[in-house]
Amino acid sequence: MIFKNAWLVAVSASLMCAVGFAAEPKTTVVADGIDNPSGLAVQQSTGDIFVAAHTGVYRLVLGAKPTLHKEVGDFATDIYGKGPKYNIGPLGVGMLGDDHLIVADGSNPDEKEVVLVMPVGKAAPKAPHTAKDAAFVLGPIKAGKDSAKGEGNYYGVAVGHHAIFITCNGDDTKGWIAKSELKEHKPGELKPFIATKLATNVDAPVGITFSPDSKHLVVSQMGEMNVPNDSLLTTYNPDDGKSIKIWKTGLHDIAGLAYSPKTGKLYVVDFAWVKTSEGGLFELTVEGDKVTATKVLSLDKPTSLTFGKDGHLYITEFGTSKDNKPAGKIIRVDADL
Repeated sequence: MIFKNAWLVAVSASLMCAVGFAAEPKTTVVADGIDNPSGLAVQQSTGDIFVAAHTGVYRLVLGAKPTLHKEVGDFATDIYGKGPKYNIGPLGVGMLGDDHLIVADGSNPDEKEVVLVMPVGKAAPKAPHTAKDAAFVLGPIKAGKDSAKGEGNYYGVAVGHHAIFITCNGDDTKGWIAKSELKEHKPGELKPFIATKLATNVDAPVGITFSPDSKHLVVSQMGEMNVPNDSLLTTYNPDDGKSIKIWKTGLHDIAGLAYSPKTGKLYVVDFAWVKTSEGGLFELTVEGDKVTATKVLSLDKPTSLTFGKDGHLYITEFGTSKDNKPAGKIIRVDADL
């Protein structure tokens, strides 16, 4: 019986190699008990990581014993989702230089949502900042000819040399990416810029970043939560907003994406609303008109990712709550990606 089991293990290992599977990389939970975390950004001077969550924005100070400090608080609460619904507050974060944090809010009704640009130091404040401390308030984008309901549920943040780009989930018929022009490092009015639903015929732009050469906006079109395998990878010209390329990925709901600074590889997280057991971290390989998604790591409802100053990949996941306690985590992937 022992020999038979050993033979089965050997055959299984051989088959795994034949079809290209590999062991999942080791991970470390660097913070837990977070209420629905959904966005990450890195302060390069300190290596601290900011995380957006239902109850506010937190600063994760890394080290031998990582610690979580509340950076911005006093947000309202909104509810997001189809089927399972989740309490949400701010959804996304990004850095404007090293001393300002962009907070993409989701805590208010559409048309009342704003994006806050908060001054941040090199250490957590003694008391959390609130919206009144913002250096700039971008929005709201109210209902009108561009957006039938007004914009809200701001999620992904991408900062270029000349503008800030924010994904929106207000008017589902347009699927806007909003843009704020930068002049002398100061953000201007937040305006609808790219109607991604019209360009792709698929709902919900969510994840956004720049290509490694900074020439293109790279966007994940999440798609309908109750429709499997409809997520897209898309690229746009950041100057004129014109669509460049659209790829089907076969994934369910891509919530975030990031390029490795070491290898240039593109990684995404799939929340997978229709079957969360299929969610996780994936590497996307683009070859002409084809995208291949290779699963790297299984995760429990992942929502965002970023590479830290230390080179490691950090991921947020909602997790599965027990006894109504927050189950969110920040996970570090202990592998050279």
